[in-house]
Amino acid sequence: MHYRTLGRTGIKVTPYALGAMMLGSFGNPDRGEGIRIIHRALDAGINFIDTADRYGDSEEVVGEALAGRRDDVVLATKFWGPVDDDVNHRGASRRWIMQAVERSLRNLRTDYIDVYQLHRPDPDTDIDETLSALTDLVRQGKVRAIGSSSMRGSEIVEAQWTAERRGYERFRTEQPNYSILDREIEREILPVVQRYGMGSLVYSPLAGGALSGKYRAGQRNDNFRASTGMAHFRDQRRLAVIEQLVTLSDEAGIPLTHLAMAFTIAHPGVTSAIAGARTMEQLEDTLAGSEVALTDDILDRIDAIVPPGESIGAMDMVYRGPEVADASLRRRPEGGRSAR
Repeated sequence: MHYRTLGRTGIKVTPYALGAMMLGSFGNPDRGEGIRIIHRALDAGINFIDTADRYGDSEEVVGEALAGRRDDVVLATKFWGPVDDDVNHRGASRRWIMQAVERSLRNLRTDYIDVYQLHRPDPDTDIDETLSALTDLVRQGKVRAIGSSSMRGSEIVEAQWTAERRGYERFRTEQPNYSILDREIEREILPVVQRYGMGSLVYSPLAGGALSGKYRAGQRNDNFRASTGMAHFRDQRRLAVIEQLVTLSDEAGIPLTHLAMAFTIAHPGVTSAIAGARTMEQLEDTLAGSEVALTDDILDRIDAIVPPGESIGAMDMVYRGPEVADASLRRRPEGGRSAR
């Protein structure tokens, strides 16, 4: 494996990171296999693992797997999402951050987290509050660096300016969604990340499994992912583009999964792509393509299929912000003049 520097932190990480969301109750409940998957990734040279407190018992699986090997791994986890029914056991408030980090440290069986990430922006909490709490964690030695995920460009800039004005630790990484089918971050997010010297850890490089080659137009897609009811696996626009990518991968002699993974790490703004293996077979496929590098000709052909900065449809789980999700924020209150 080669190494890349994680932004300006000085931390060296592999271009492929192991995503542990599917190791545990969220995907593969066999803890033994989950541990073997993690060990196999580490033995193959991957030194970067990403998880989150809301991924069921994933943190526990990771913690058990890293016994005796913790110091050899760059370990990232995330907070924000609900972990139970308590309304205050979520979000980005100081109150929850201080509880959440202790919970993650226990689950992960460690006394420090290398990259502690805000999983989603929290519109109910001032970014000043969040950065203040995270700064204290860094100064206490419980966290080495802090990061964000799914932030818009303006939110990244606001957080950087707030950190500079207030003397806080600044977000050193951003974790956005990125794949051949989902290229919007090329317009603003990646340029902003590069401008501020942040590392980027892109998730869903296989578009949530859509670029695995198992989801094809005109076929009945009734396996694990499609059975979850996610609409993007039935999006005919995405399926049509996948057919073009299958043709390209066949002509290039590169399996579609390897083509998709290699595409994400070809961008100079991307530090590492998170491969979320659920089975050993999936991990082995990722490892088999770890040395694939795409030529300019292949990248040009991908650009012709999905133009730079564009997306074909969207993944269901992608964060769009309350302004999009909440209809009341897009409509004037009743009592205004109605159009005739």
